[in-house]
Amino acid sequence: MSTLVLIRHGQSQWNLENRFTGWVDVPLTENGRAEARWAGKSLKGLTVRFDVAYTSVLSRAIETLSIVQSELGQQKIPVFQNQALNERHYGDLQGLNKDETRKKFGDEQVKLWRRSYDTAPPGGESLKDTAARTLPYFESRILPDLKAGKNVLVAAHGNSLRSIVMFLDKLTQEQVLALEIATGVPILYEIAGDGSVQSKKILEPVKT
Repeated sequence: MSTLVLIRHGQSQWNLENRFTGWVDVPLTENGRAEARWAGKSLKGLTVRFDVAYTSVLSRAIETLSIVQSELGQQKIPVFQNQALNERHYGDLQGLNKDETRKKFGDEQVKLWRRSYDTAPPGGESLKDTAARTLPYFESRILPDLKAGKNVLVAAHGNSLRSIVMFLDKLTQEQVLALEIATGVPILYEIAGDGSVQSKKILEPVKT
């Protein structure tokens, strides 16, 4: 049995400003760094020793992973960066404020770009397109590690992680559209030697 932990990066500057981010290399906010520290502390309580980590080539995911590793005291594990784990590319929408984009193009059009499975924004990717690059990488690089009994940590993005969760949870196209992945909240899977999911747990912060 192996452990897989998926973490969406902490809040970025453009998350804070309500902008479409995509492949633009936007840094974490201080709140985002705090979210990453909390994620690391929450995982430390589980005493999981990770064998390998994966992340995208974007700094907000790389920094999130680094902070989590620091909190865990596990900075020396191998880390692999790959563009396949990048956020969905939002094309011409990148950098635009989401509210202003709705005013310009209309609520229904923006909702279609953001929440349909296979409709891409101008010059960008749909969720289907994102899954088409994320899942082959997951199946060829990450899943073999899990089947070999290794504990794996993945720090990536909302839509690349939605693709992976869709695969692991066997979600339909309709079900994945309703899936929300919060920033800085670890999702834990226990994976059997045949690659099947044995359990899933989300380590959500306790609300006070």
